[in-house]
Amino acid sequence: MKFKLIISCCLYLLTVIAYGQENVVRKLSIPEALSLALENHQQLKVGRAKVQLSEDKVRDAKLEQLPTIEFSANAYYLSNAILLSPGFKSEGSFDMPPFGNGYALQASQLLYKGGVLKKSVEMSDLQAQLAELDLEKDKQSIRFLVISNYLDILKLLNQKKVLLQNKSLAEQRLANITKLYAENMVTRNEIIRAQLQIKGLEQNIAVVENNHSILSNRMSYALGLPHDVLIEPAGNIPEPGVMALADYMALAQKNNPFLLAAEKNISIAEKHVDIIKTERYPALSAFAGYNLARPITQVLPPVDMYSGVWQAGVALSYNIDNLFKTGQKIKTGRTQAEVARNTLELSRQNVEMDITAAYKQYQEAVKQAKLMEKAQQLANENYKIIEAKYLNQLAITAEMTDAAAAKLDAGMQYANAQAGVLFQYYTLLKTAGAL
Repeated sequence: MKFKLIISCCLYLLTVIAYGQENVVRKLSIPEALSLALENHQQLKVGRAKVQLSEDKVRDAKLEQLPTIEFSANAYYLSNAILLSPGFKSEGSFDMPPFGNGYALQASQLLYKGGVLKKSVEMSDLQAQLAELDLEKDKQSIRFLVISNYLDILKLLNQKKVLLQNKSLAEQRLANITKLYAENMVTRNEIIRAQLQIKGLEQNIAVVENNHSILSNRMSYALGLPHDVLIEPAGNIPEPGVMALADYMALAQKNNPFLLAAEKNISIAEKHVDIIKTERYPALSAFAGYNLARPITQVLPPVDMYSGVWQAGVALSYNIDNLFKTGQKIKTGRTQAEVARNTLELSRQNVEMDITAAYKQYQEAVKQAKLMEKAQQLANENYKIIEAKYLNQLAITAEMTDAAAAKLDAGMQYANAQAGVLFQYYTLLKTAGAL
């Protein structure tokens, strides 16, 4: 018996500990959640690494503008030289120094090729700017994802609040019905019906709490928090400050990362055409070098001494096949630029349509919230009237059940409508590129 008691106590303690571990509450405001996400989200770490990579490539392209300098050294064994007649008959030999070695230092610098080096640096810089815009796209998406989850949690907590209020009223009603039953004014099934309603509310509360836990776990990965955290909104969410539709259109032209990236792609395509055009120009380079080698084998007999020679000059080269290849390459590059310009125009149209839709949906959400607020007031008033009539035996059970269901539904709809207004507002900001 004592053993069973000890086991029961241990299981209870483990349950309490596990419950405590599963309910580590972390209150966060929207700015705090966004700050954590921008710092810890894995997608942004990848994006920052890509930006760093693109900046490194810019530095690599600039290094190509510097002269190339090469040093070499060699050492080798020399055999004796043999003399052969035109008929390859041996005519004798003479001794050669057995060891030879040499040193060479060479430098060269591209002076001109249509500005290809400068244009390559400019191309790398444009690609780095595009990588930054891609990072900004990711930031916008992460901000919107975090805010969406945050508002979903807010909606769930508002639903839970409504459910708890309705549960409290249902428990009060059960207490009143129990008194009426004791006075033989109602039957037993009225008590059972009230108890079933409470159990239904408790089940809904459990579902809401479970969904809250799932959303918190999902957000923990984005925010870099422990995965057993239970996130709750902290403080009041500021009221949306909505501008005119035309203002959002103008804002998108300046800030929407998709439009800015499309514009950057046009610049990249045009710069690519400029680089192709440099193939039409010859390459002019300057070079200089110094060579030191032994033995001197240009004289007979060979002299075991170093000979040092330096040289400096210019070199001119041209690929003749570029005369008939470059034209087609330029045509292809211009087609790519035209595709980029059409893509920008298409993106602008899509953004304008998305902003218009988001703006109208926000206005609709505001209207719905006002309607749901009025519906909640009416449902609460109706519930009070029906409950008073029911307790005075002037209303049937079906009326009481309908009034309670209407009150609960109106409360849930209003909670969802409030969150819906905020969601549509942040959707509008994201579409305009101002989130």
